[in-house]
Amino acid sequence: MGIIEIILIGIALSADAMSVTVCNMLANPGLSRGRSLSMPVLFGIFQGLMPLLGCLAGSLVASFVDAYAGIIAFVILGFVGGKMIWDGFHEDEGEESGKTDLTWSVLVFQAIATSIDAFAVGVTFVSSDAPILLAAGIITLCTFLLCCLMLLVGRKVGSMLGQKAQVVGGLVLVAIGLKALIF
Repeated sequence: MGIIEIILIGIALSADAMSVTVCNMLANPGLSRGRSLSMPVLFGIFQGLMPLLGCLAGSLVASFVDAYAGIIAFVILGFVGGKMIWDGFHEDEGEESGKTDLTWSVLVFQAIATSIDAFAVGVTFVSSDAPILLAAGIITLCTFLLCCLMLLVGRKVGSMLGQKAQVVGGLVLVAIGLKALIF
């Protein structure tokens, strides 16, 4: 497996993390710079770590991950997205604008949910001649850079959508969770 293939895998694996980054920015327009940058960092780390774990686990747990990955992603993303939708419709008028519930635990759950497929990719690396450490590094870098780009997109779109941004972000997260469950 060559570098180009690994880069393409990195881009493909980062798609869900990119979507979640945009959704988080839509739902949390007042997010601090530090908390905003924690998304690309965490998502990148998890996207790079999971192929390593998948490669180490090999075929021992591959069938379990394949069987339940969609359900796990659906539950996590569905819960977070559902809460965003609920909060978007039930926001108190006296609430401070820009207040966020994007805690570290929520970010870690999102990072896990968006990187489960990277674990399965790591399992496939066992049977290929892919340099696993290089692949994990490239996947991490792709995810980090693309999620940084999505921070900008999320801020721009969020300012255009205003108060509806949180509901839109929640709907997108639920849709990603459904996609993971169905496919």
